[in-house]
Amino acid sequence: MEPEPRLTLAATTLDAPDPHELAQFYQGLLGWPVRKEEPGWVEIAAPDGGAGLSFQREPLFARPRWPSTGSEQQMMMHLDIEVNDLPSAVEHALALGATVADLQPQADVCVLCDPAGHPFCLFVRANGNDVQNTASRPPPLSPKARYSGGS
Repeated sequence: MEPEPRLTLAATTLDAPDPHELAQFYQGLLGWPVRKEEPGWVEIAAPDGGAGLSFQREPLFARPRWPSTGSEQQMMMHLDIEVNDLPSAVEHALALGATVADLQPQADVCVLCDPAGHPFCLFVRANGNDVQNTASRPPPLSPKARYSGGS
């Protein structure tokens, strides 16, 4: 019997019209150094290892729409980023060029969009619960109430 192949997730790759600009945003957000850079391609990764983020030039890039509509490019995936302080993490992301998404479906998560329009979520893990456990979450807040820390 053949041994099963070893498979390791090396990176998640985001398309962008300018991969170097988007990589710079995530470098600032996460504090990760560049692992590899070439024309049309940048990889960043945590200094302690693990899967990284890659950015590739896509000349036909269409900015994703979140929440989805039937007539625009849909979000195909998003990043969940755990933070220790949600309001200061949101401020940090905004200072780097992120925008707060129009829809905030959960009170304990802030949905933002990176400069290319990819949605990502900032969250604080509470009581060891996974970010996906939504059964006991409070109702959504408007972006303005969400950004200002509640209403």
